[in-house]
Amino acid sequence: MSSKIASVIVAVGLLSGAVLAQGAKPTDPQIAHIAYTAGSIDIEAAKQALQMSKNADVRAFAEQMVKDHEAVNKQALALCKKLNVTPEDNDTSKSLAAAAKAKRDQLAKLSGAVFDKAYIENEVTYHKTVNGALGSVLIPSAQNAELKSLLETGLKIFQGHQQHAEMAASMVK
Repeated sequence: MSSKIASVIVAVGLLSGAVLAQGAKPTDPQIAHIAYTAGSIDIEAAKQALQMSKNADVRAFAEQMVKDHEAVNKQALALCKKLNVTPEDNDTSKSLAAAAKAKRDQLAKLSGAVFDKAYIENEVTYHKTVNGALGSVLIPSAQNAELKSLLETGLKIFQGHQQHAEMAASMVK
């Protein structure tokens, strides 16, 4: 249990702490990059699950993650192009990417039901963290109304993902 709590604390710190520690709200280009990175991370995790899992519930969840996150990331890139905004890499997005790679490496060492359980539990934690960061940092910091609207739409979708992950976690033993 302490491992799960530590993961949540690290993830929350990665999503919001780096920006807040700088004492400034993230800019729209930084927000765009953080949101895109968070979506890309979940796509990569889902693709790993599709390669490694034989569990129908896990696979269905992972397929939904790929579909939804690719759609939202496509909308984000189109909005950036429309607004002539270049997403800006930053400490938060770099930390997210590094932590995600470490998690994928950890999951790659697992198999079968152990992998399925770890993947789904990570998805619950990840979506709780991303949803929290969207609601408390990214959406309130966004200055552009269209970016804010896309983030709000994404939050609704990702809250559904969190519920789906929690339901899948209850089925994966």
